[in-house]
Amino acid sequence: MVEQDDETGSARGRPKRGHGAATAYAVLKREILDLTLPPGSPVDEVGLTERFGMSRTPIREALVKLAGEGLVVTLANRATVVAPLDILGLPQFFDALTLMYRATTRLAAANRTDGDLAAIRVLQAGYAEAFAARDISAMIEVNRDFHAAIASAGRNAYFGELFERLLDEGRRLLRFYYSSFDESLPHAFLDEHEEMVAAIEARDVARADRIAAAHADQIVRQIQAYIAQDRRLNADLLF
Repeated sequence: MVEQDDETGSARGRPKRGHGAATAYAVLKREILDLTLPPGSPVDEVGLTERFGMSRTPIREALVKLAGEGLVVTLANRATVVAPLDILGLPQFFDALTLMYRATTRLAAANRTDGDLAAIRVLQAGYAEAFAARDISAMIEVNRDFHAAIASAGRNAYFGELFERLLDEGRRLLRFYYSSFDESLPHAFLDEHEEMVAAIEARDVARADRIAAAHADQIVRQIQAYIAQDRRLNADLLF
């Protein structure tokens, strides 16, 4: 007799009813961002149904959501793969990312409310906690939400939508960014976040712009240097 879960009646060890797609999505997303599933690697629906012990429907729902975030792509032959990194397109990506860092942080300093500031502070505290624990995956996720909250505080929906897309696309690049440091993680990253929050709180638009520009610049330089010296990236991960 199969042992049942008291809350849902589903077999123990399997996702709760209605939670299958969410479970598959969360696990696959973490593995893609962790680079456990490298860029370009195949994503097999049949294999995933066996792995997660569920039907194809929730697996497909999870893959649709991952595709919407740019983490998987479907090729012409209908095969699904982890989205490759567009190395050749990185200069344009970095230009857009830097511009959005500056524009959204400036607008947040000009337009933020007390509620916005409180939400940003909560996320920064979460980032500091992940930093102290050296939890790279959590740092990447909280960093995304931190900057998205700043964009929201700027009250420009078009900028916010574009910046969130760039932040989502850049999460795997941040994994390479953190990997480029052999020993301790740079405290400057955490400090710049704190300075950004202080400038937004003070409504100092010019200072917010300077900090955001410096923040983006050091990230871009570090990632560019890491990619330049890592032949595997240039040989294997091109789009």
